Amino acid sequence: MHSLYTALLVATSKDRFASWFFEGTNAEAIGPHAKPVHTASWWRVMCLTGVDYFSTLAYQPSIAFAAAGLLSPLATLVLVLLTLVGALPMYYRVAEASPHGQGSILMLEALFPRWKGKAVVLILLGFAATSFVITITLSAADATAHLIENPLAPHWLEHPVLVTLALLFVLGAVFMRGFSEVIGLAVVIVAIYLVLNAVVVVMGLRLIWAHPELLRGWREALFVQHGNPMLMLGAVLLIFPKLALGLSGFETGVAVMPLVKGDPGETDDQPLGRIRNTKKLLLVAALIMSVLLMFSSIITTVLIPREALLPGGLAAGRALAYLAHQHLGTLFGTVYDVSTVAMLWFAGASALAGLLNLVPRYLPRYGMAPEWARANRPLIVIFTLITFVVTIAFNADVEAQGGAYATGVLVLIGSCAVAVAIMKWQQRHHYLRYGLIAVIFLYTTIVNMAERPEGLKIASIFIVTIISTSLISRVLRSTELRVRGVVPDAAAARFIENAARFGAIRIIANRPDKGDRAEYENKLSEARDSHHLGPDQPVLFVEIRPGDASEFSEVLLVEGLEVDEFKILRCQSPAIPNAIAALLLHLRDTTKVIPHAYFGWTEGNPIAYLLKFLVFGEGDTAPVTREVLRQTEDDPLLRPRIHVG
Repeated sequence: MHSLYTALLVATSKDRFASWFFEGTNAEAIGPHAKPVHTASWWRVMCLTGVDYFSTLAYQPSIAFAAAGLLSPLATLVLVLLTLVGALPMYYRVAEASPHGQGSILMLEALFPRWKGKAVVLILLGFAATSFVITITLSAADATAHLIENPLAPHWLEHPVLVTLALLFVLGAVFMRGFSEVIGLAVVIVAIYLVLNAVVVVMGLRLIWAHPELLRGWREALFVQHGNPMLMLGAVLLIFPKLALGLSGFETGVAVMPLVKGDPGETDDQPLGRIRNTKKLLLVAALIMSVLLMFSSIITTVLIPREALLPGGLAAGRALAYLAHQHLGTLFGTVYDVSTVAMLWFAGASALAGLLNLVPRYLPRYGMAPEWARANRPLIVIFTLITFVVTIAFNADVEAQGGAYATGVLVLIGSCAVAVAIMKWQQRHHYLRYGLIAVIFLYTTIVNMAERPEGLKIASIFIVTIISTSLISRVLRSTELRVRGVVPDAAAARFIENAARFGAIRIIANRPDKGDRAEYENKLSEARDSHHLGPDQPVLFVEIRPGDASEFSEVLLVEGLEVDEFKILRCQSPAIPNAIAALLLHLRDTTKVIPHAYFGWTEGNPIAYLLKFLVFGEGDTAPVTREVLRQTEDDPLLRPRIHVG
């Protein structure tokens, strides 16, 4: 008795764990390929995307100085202007066109039909995976570097790979709890970080105000070095692409749109409240970041010695932290370091949230991932393991991952700019403005790729991995039922009901041709001869017209037609054998009669027909239909009967 109780307890525990772990696998879609998620106020979600966007304050001033030197404030001003005048309105359009978080990927998918669209999506998903995964690993590695560089840090922390892996593990564990906990933690981390940065910026501005000779010295050195404003402008425009990573938060801003709470009672077809609130999120985040970037660039350029900001210097990669330690004391500096470490560690949260939104909306729908990929927790485990591999491969080196990070981010921004420009050109509305923005971002992307080609190589690994695993999954899932429901019209329902009254439903599969009386007479005569059907046995013809073979599953809409005395059930599907199997199971379930389906053998090479089925959704129909039925219905006695002759 005790062993039986123990076995039941273990089984119950396993069921509970499986139910918790795979929660969301069978969730019905809402909106375009969406799924129900936790939602929160726009300002709370802004904090989630802000842990990535605002965290660039930890290193952006140093990057700006390393790239532009004394021109850093002017180069940052160009970045701020492009943020407010270019990127912000561009992502407004993305939020309107893609309110469920797919971003420019959805917009570009619509421009390319069939397999071309799927190929574009897979490539962009490869760049998105590069951007988001490297965001997670690079930020965690940067957090480790800040932690180790603190003067109060113990020596046992000086193992960057192990510390980074620990930070990634904790990040994954937080996500396993749920989005509510993730957003709550993000709000606390961002609030503290922004307050501390505001303190450092105000301190720096007060120092410059008290010592105007510092500002005057910077200005004089600027003119000595560059001569006149036109030369400065030319130099800034050439330098700008190296600063473009300051725009990285916009892509995650639209990726987490499903988490933004809309108006009460709004539908997913018209989520006007979510769109409006997302625009608030983007605007407020852009304004906060623009102000902090501008002032941080000024104070770091004016107050920090040049040699300290250069690579290898005390302020390299941590300019604001350097000022905090130098002018506000070791205690405040340590608090700032802890906040920065927390911010950089959790910067991966918005990237992970973006991945958890993008992957379930595409790969399972394409049949290019298992259905459990719709659930968050299995994906969290997989993505966390991937970040472990990337961290070990790069030895937790921030600089080594920089090229891949830049490539992923800028390709996504560039693709977004192109998608919006094309949309505006089709609408004949402000297309020149958005076309210019697209040119700027494409130029920025190309320049970065040319300067850091290793980023494209790393992104290519992600792309090849996604495409290969997706195609393998598609092949393995090709004999699933792939039909989410069967909906016959009134005529089709009447034909089915009348056929069931004879005690057997007999289906003849017919390849649509002219559709005249002679076609059906010949097909019926051939079937009676091959399968010994009696003249008094009524039959229904089934015709499946090939649809978009790149699609994986859909609802089967069955139309009933009559050609003289012949009754035809006609529909369209991306996979003909799967559609016939789904229709047969529907007939069985609705009439409680086992249907019989009659096919003719297909002449030709079976391997060629198999490949044709995988690519075009049609081939040697009879054996594939039977295999789909075998995989779907375990009991042979309950399976619809397949006859081939």
